[in-house]
Amino acid sequence: MKAIIPVAGTGTKLRPHSYTQPKALIPLADRTVLSIIIDQLKDAGVDEFVFIIGYLGDKIYHYIKDKHSDIVAHFVGQEDRRGVGHAISLAKDLVKGDEILITLGDTICEYDVNEVLRSEGSYIGVRKVDNPRDFGVAEIDANGIIESVIEKPHIPKSNMAMVGVYKIVETDILFSCLEKNITAGLLTHGEFSITDAIHCMIEKGVTFRSFKVDNWFDAGNKETLLKSNATLLKKFGVESDASKYQNTVLIPPVSIGVGCSIENCIIGPNVTLGEYTNMAQSIVKNSIVGAYSNLYDIVLEDSLIGSDTSLKGESRSLNIGDNTSIDLG
Repeated sequence: MKAIIPVAGTGTKLRPHSYTQPKALIPLADRTVLSIIIDQLKDAGVDEFVFIIGYLGDKIYHYIKDKHSDIVAHFVGQEDRRGVGHAISLAKDLVKGDEILITLGDTICEYDVNEVLRSEGSYIGVRKVDNPRDFGVAEIDANGIIESVIEKPHIPKSNMAMVGVYKIVETDILFSCLEKNITAGLLTHGEFSITDAIHCMIEKGVTFRSFKVDNWFDAGNKETLLKSNATLLKKFGVESDASKYQNTVLIPPVSIGVGCSIENCIIGPNVTLGEYTNMAQSIVKNSIVGAYSNLYDIVLEDSLIGSDTSLKGESRSLNIGDNTSIDLG
């Protein structure tokens, strides 16, 4: 079993942060989106990974080598980013007919990974959504078998969205369908879609069963990232010892990275502070602050602050990228 994780996207909805940091490496509840996904799969016994990298791919490469040196990691470049289907097609020579688990690098899904990997046959993770037009949608029969799939339909026949987790046994057929679609120039919304390849596989007689995802954490934009951060902070356990910081109150859940200097502050709830951040005379809640940042005499709420950032003065809800210095007076 090999895991394929596409992380080549530019993350346009997370700008300005994604100008300098891949979306998969945005801090989240004391970790990163990518590290949560990798740890989840490692715990289920997966030890070989294929990362499809592109935009800021060197940062993904060095992060994996530094933080996850215990896994077998392959890196495939997607210079011409033409969708998830195109990204997966580039891993053909590494897969070599093995079973694969595809999971998108910007979405964290909670499900029984061990059960999915042990089960025979191919599976797709699904979850009921209110806005199926924004997703790949699956029509599922009473036995949980997927009858058809369609990418971002104008008139959805189902509200069961495919959440970005695919276990595929018949990989030879998958790559044959991907090659067929790419050769024919079959684009959906301007991209080669994994959904179209699955549709092709179903037409060729492959059976896909569905499994329901318990929780789904999206890192697609500032609002969903902050919401996911709050939920995951409660799940992973967090900093609660305010005595380490001078005249400071912590309101759980809070995650504080190593090497932080904090005095005369109120932090929390739902705050992640990156490592070696300095704070003084400040109040921060429901926010993510990147590493090596400096906050002084400021009140922040519902904010996403990049790494190596300096902020001073007044109250704001901010969305600021890396390497920024702002004095609000």
